[in-house]
Amino acid sequence: MKIKIVNKKKFIRSLVILIGLILLILLGINRTYSKTEIAYREDYIIKGDTLWSIAEREVNTNQYYKNKDIRDVMYEIKEINQLQNGNLEIGQKILIPNI
Repeated sequence: MKIKIVNKKKFIRSLVILIGLILLILLGINRTYSKTEIAYREDYIIKGDTLWSIAEREVNTNQYYKNKDIRDVMYEIKEINQLQNGNLEIGQKILIPNI
């Protein structure tokens, strides 16, 4: 059985698109879209600590929070530690995501 190609340009363009789609699908199969496991470190509140100061310190020193807004970091720390408000007590243990 012989196939006759009527328009070579359309055939080549379609073939290139098809090969490109197949490559994209194959490359996408190996990717995992699940969240990676996050490690946490324990930190204890000392006199003068506030959520703002902790978040500011983490933005400046912790790769996990690099280039993030301090308000977002504060919110995440509150959520992780199930804090109802921003009140912290001296000696209170909090968990901080860490890379």
